[in-house]
Amino acid sequence: MKTDTIFYQLFQSFPSIFFELIQLPISEANNYRFDSVEVKQLSFRLDGVFLPQNNHPQTPIYFCEVQFQEDEAFYQRFFTEIFLYLSKTDLTNDWRGVIVYPNPQVETNQVQRYRELLNSERVRRIYLNELENIPQTSIGLATVQLITLSKAKAIDSTRKLIQRVRQELTPDQKPQELLQL
Repeated sequence: MKTDTIFYQLFQSFPSIFFELIQLPISEANNYRFDSVEVKQLSFRLDGVFLPQNNHPQTPIYFCEVQFQEDEAFYQRFFTEIFLYLSKTDLTNDWRGVIVYPNPQVETNQVQRYRELLNSERVRRIYLNELENIPQTSIGLATVQLITLSKAKAIDSTRKLIQRVRQELTPDQKPQELLQL
């Protein structure tokens, strides 16, 4: 799906956006390596995994899924992928799951089996349409917001964002790469 590719490229190039989405310091991105991981046994593919670059077991692994389509079996697959990955890795780190939705209407209501996980600190659901309510968003969050805007709003917002990128980002912050996305 196109949104998976966009988010993969965003998180690969600008991992700080992920940590900003989950409301952690963007400096956390320096401690992680982002990758897409295939769990071979049943050939599940996780959209993205932020693996700690240090050897501190208390630094969690973040599993990220971008879900822009309704899927009644989503949580079944999501947790299966995570637990299969954990069973196959030598890492002993704690873990967190992050699911990015365009809005709450896309989320399945088949949550009975997963209620405890979904209501715990372990899993975070992010609805991009709710980011519109955040005043003074960063360039990273403003980029993510573009994905859910109507075409008319997106064009205007993109123009404003391009100006901000050119004014606020230094060459080492990869402004050209961000503009190409």
